[in-house]
Amino acid sequence: MSTDLPTRFRDGKVPALARAISITEDQRDGFEELLHELLRAGPQAKRVGLTGPPGAGKSSLLALVANAYRALDERVGIVAVDPTSPYSGGALLGDRIRMNDLATDPGIFIRSMASRGSLGGLATTTKEVLDVMDAFGFERILVETVGVGQTELEITAAADTVVVVLVPESGDAVQAMKAGLMEIADIFVVNKADRPGAGRLAKEIRQALHLRAGEALHDVPAHHGVDLQNVPLELRPESSGDSERWEIPVLETNALDGAGIPDLVAAIGDHRAWLEGSGELAARRRHRTRGRVQDVVQREMRRVAWASDEVRRSLDEGVRGIERGEGTPYSVARDLLALLLR
Repeated sequence: MSTDLPTRFRDGKVPALARAISITEDQRDGFEELLHELLRAGPQAKRVGLTGPPGAGKSSLLALVANAYRALDERVGIVAVDPTSPYSGGALLGDRIRMNDLATDPGIFIRSMASRGSLGGLATTTKEVLDVMDAFGFERILVETVGVGQTELEITAAADTVVVVLVPESGDAVQAMKAGLMEIADIFVVNKADRPGAGRLAKEIRQALHLRAGEALHDVPAHHGVDLQNVPLELRPESSGDSERWEIPVLETNALDGAGIPDLVAAIGDHRAWLEGSGELAARRRHRTRGRVQDVVQREMRRVAWASDEVRRSLDEGVRGIERGEGTPYSVARDLLALLLR
């Protein structure tokens, strides 16, 4: 690793940024020391995450939103995460293909990454790459993640504002609730709004949000006497708890003709203002920092554990014991932990 890399990075040299990201993504020797050197200033960028099912048009929306921020003279960093193949370990990185038009803008930096087996779409190294791009000085960082569901909660640990993108084919709002989207969305977007059923889906999402907040049917006795008004709305585990609740907007867009994009950009701005005014931004960043420390500790513990010859020998002995009926995976794991913590 070049000794002048941090200096060139701080001077705003894009090749130094690319080099730092590569070192981080590949976890090369000294990458943690490099991150320690680069990340001392703390987070500054406005981070926006887009997530949703495949085919929802996230990449197209992201490109339009990025162009809108460029029109405001903001430098934009983009991280597009594609799923890793469980067989080859590689990724198609189709998002880079779909965002080629942005690549010629010197104010936009795009990095495509693989999820590296992370069910929630964000590997620890991906979150670290976001930190590196933040440290480089981008005013806005956009991250597009793969998949949708309970495991997608990881996006809340990486972005300040989470935009969930759905299309009429995604299913109704009840399915969205089952997928856990009500817990992660700061903004809902029904894309491809020119298709049949788009308006109905948007209406169902709004109704689901009202039901969850206990606002709908407030004059009607609740089911089994439960007062929905008293059910706490916990949009995020890192909520500051003493701020006025954010009213989640449900927008309709069409990435083909740009319809609804100004409303989406405005909603992201409104959410940012709410985050800063309510104290939620500090709470979310604190939660994110705690999670990052835990990620690094877990990664280092795995590295230390399996780099130990003694641990590997004990594992082999434990496996043979299981085959003889003298133990179970749980007893062997307990013995390995005792060995590590000795």
